[in-house]
Amino acid sequence: MATTMTKNPQARKAGGKDGEEMVEIPSEVPQEDRDTLNELMSQAQTAYESYLQAQRKVAAAYQERQRRVEVSFKDVEEHAAKICAVAIEKAARVLEKAEQEAEETYNKAKMNATQVYQDGVNEALRVRRETVEQAWEEAKRTSDKIWKAFQGEIKI
Repeated sequence: MATTMTKNPQARKAGGKDGEEMVEIPSEVPQEDRDTLNELMSQAQTAYESYLQAQRKVAAAYQERQRRVEVSFKDVEEHAAKICAVAIEKAARVLEKAEQEAEETYNKAKMNATQVYQDGVNEALRVRRETVEQAWEEAKRTSDKIWKAFQGEIKI
């Protein structure tokens, strides 16, 4: 049976089930070990606080990045809205100009059609007048011939 002894007078003996091995467990931790443990605990606490602070910084960085992305998105959205408004305004001006040109073309075509109509009417009236005059002259000549033939001045 092996027994380990420590210099601590307040140590107690602990044995296995069968009592084969005996180890003395100190009931109190020596001051030197306690200081080392306290220092390690302090370092662990400092490391944990550093970790928490780093986590907060990472979260703040993510939030700042999210805020910048949102601002950037809003800027892009506003820019797109301005471009859209300008394009719509330009399209409206193009439409207005096209309508004005179409109306001018329509008015010119209508005036041209009216002129063609008037020219056609004038030509028809001229032809009618000339035809009536020619017919009257022919009727007059024929009537004169018939009258002269009736009076015996000419033979038919």
